[in-house]
Amino acid sequence: KVLVANRGEIAARVIRTAKAQGYRTVAVFSEADREAPHVQAADEAVCIGPAAVGESYLCADKILAAAAKTGADAIHPGYGFLSENSEFSQAAEKAGIVFIGPTAAAIELMGSKRQSKIAMIEAGVPCIPGYEGADQSDDVLKKAALDIGMPVMLKASAGGGGRGMRLVTDADTLDEHIRSARSEAQNAFGSGELIIEKAVMQPRHIEIQVFADTFGNTIYLGERDCSVQRRHQKVVE
Repeated sequence: KVLVANRGEIAARVIRTAKAQGYRTVAVFSEADREAPHVQAADEAVCIGPAAVGESYLCADKILAAAAKTGADAIHPGYGFLSENSEFSQAAEKAGIVFIGPTAAAIELMGSKRQSKIAMIEAGVPCIPGYEGADQSDDVLKKAALDIGMPVMLKASAGGGGRGMRLVTDADTLDEHIRSARSEAQNAFGSGELIIEKAVMQPRHIEIQVFADTFGNTIYLGERDCSVQRRHQKVVE
């Protein structure tokens, strides 16, 4: 039995696929989503709180309680909400529930651009030249950017969605952009940590999705062109 810890089209797709594979499904919903299609599609449904996502879909304890109540064997987080929360993955594992997604260690590593880039460099993966050091003082960041050479891209280490990113083409504006990127990153993700990379102008953004299971089987699911972006956020994915 699979509990789908999400809502809307995301949850509906996961529920449809799980049922096609022969699994019983459990939906969770806020009070505002009581009549939502994903709730109707599931075999069982549990209300996990009021409309505010912080009191429902982002509340790990309520979702784990719903899983225990319904006897769910696994939790599929969909994407967004708790899908990239390593603490939630760990909590599910401790509760004896399979988390359908990356391990907590992988989520934690890839949730930090700084740590994930260090891991890629150590693995010998070619990376864009930049700075991913632990020293986050303004002076060190400015020197690193000048050493890399304009133009550079400042990036929030945490989070995504284009937040905390600044393209710097003029060295005289570095101080301003560092402060701005750090402030936005801190407000959006709770961390002002930044990395710096040499800016690649007019690039093509190609992604290849890789899927692996706990038994060592690995496949790639084809490439997708995500070059069309607005404010560093993918428009077509």
